[in-house]
Amino acid sequence: MPGTPASIEARAALRAAAATTALRLLPGRGVPSARHLALLSEAELPEAPAMWTDAAALSLTALLAARARRDALADGAALVARYFDDVRLIRPASLSSGARSQLCASVGEYCNAIGWPQAGARFGAEALLFADTDETRYRALSVSALGHALNGEYITAETARAEAAELFAAQGWAAPETAYLLLLAEALIASSRLDVGRLLDAASEMRRVQPDDPYWGYAARAIEVMAMMFRRDLGAGRAEGRRLLHGSRRLSSHRMMRHFLVSVVSDILVAQGEYREALATLEPCETPEGHGVCFSMQRSAALLRLGRDRELLLETDACVASEADHCLRTLTPLLVRRALALNRLGFARRAHQSMETALRLIVRTGCSATPFLMLPHEETRALMDAAALEDPELADVLPYLHAALARVATPDAEAHSPLSVARLTPVENATAELLLRSLSLTDIARERGVSLNTVKSQVRSIYHKLGVGGRAEAMELLAANDA
Repeated sequence: MPGTPASIEARAALRAAAATTALRLLPGRGVPSARHLALLSEAELPEAPAMWTDAAALSLTALLAARARRDALADGAALVARYFDDVRLIRPASLSSGARSQLCASVGEYCNAIGWPQAGARFGAEALLFADTDETRYRALSVSALGHALNGEYITAETARAEAAELFAAQGWAAPETAYLLLLAEALIASSRLDVGRLLDAASEMRRVQPDDPYWGYAARAIEVMAMMFRRDLGAGRAEGRRLLHGSRRLSSHRMMRHFLVSVVSDILVAQGEYREALATLEPCETPEGHGVCFSMQRSAALLRLGRDRELLLETDACVASEADHCLRTLTPLLVRRALALNRLGFARRAHQSMETALRLIVRTGCSATPFLMLPHEETRALMDAAALEDPELADVLPYLHAALARVATPDAEAHSPLSVARLTPVENATAELLLRSLSLTDIARERGVSLNTVKSQVRSIYHKLGVGGRAEAMELLAANDA
């Protein structure tokens, strides 16, 4: 009850936790207490004050960092709009440079955590602008490095990461004070280069720096799953990814890492030819505001392999319409996949435009290979060559792009099998499996718990989609695919 000794004591404890945490977000002061982070992550956020002071800014700094670090992200981007219009405070402020830098860094950390890296990078740049000490500069660089890496701007991210690492070494700060954000940026940069060794080094460093923090441990294991995929250890990667996503460890993990894991598992399923299983894995997932992980893009790989090209375009139309607000890291592969779908449907000019835009983004942001992940090799290469034919800038980097494609693409032969193009629904697939068991239509109806007329309708649809005239041909085609 407000005003009681207990409530007064609780507010005092919260203020003390916020003050200590704000101090320890900077290196050289120790690391934030797990107990304080848990307490602050559950605290109600204040309304914007009539006038921002250092005390109010540092309190919000701690509250936002705690929400990011303890995965309390339910308010999403709306929370940022409570205080900011873009990167400008909506209320007057009388803030020191250091307090403003710290506040912007925490907002940037929160934006990165919810999957809105464009805003994360902007707030990181603002934090860097006002950083007036090595400590605030290191924190700002860490936020900026992750924001740019999440947004696929790998050259800028690497510059910020290297400067932060150099600053940390020069100051001799204790290893446990290494920024988690910086190691995530390191992992993303490594993945863009398909550098398995560097990925594993980042995971190892996470364990060394914070051996007892379950959030850091979960992220390290997720990074190792990504490395398994790149080195084509698909079975182990799929199994470990599933364990992390569905086991008890997910309760102490960051949403960003779970989203990455779902994406990696779906990519592995596509590589293994289990396209419908990949779609089923992605089905419950909702894309965050900034598309730092874009599940429409993830679905497009399986849809492409299933020959569901029009569905792919419909799935990703909204992403293209919001291009200016879309994360570049996920927009680029989306444009490549749309290019392939458009080309298959006979829209050659639009296909070349989409591919050319994607290739220009790849070159501009650091020549990542990941936009070509799990795509049909020869089909993608042919369209890439056509798009680069009259562009000297793209022609110069074509050998690199060819090499990157060869490392992560999959054989074309898998793309257009009769059953892939057939586009059977899950219900039709279940009926098709019973057809293979030589059951009568009456028995299939009994097995499925539906009417005979329903089964007959499904079977006619299956025959039509397979392009066969009867059960014998259908069973032959289904059996061949099953083999």
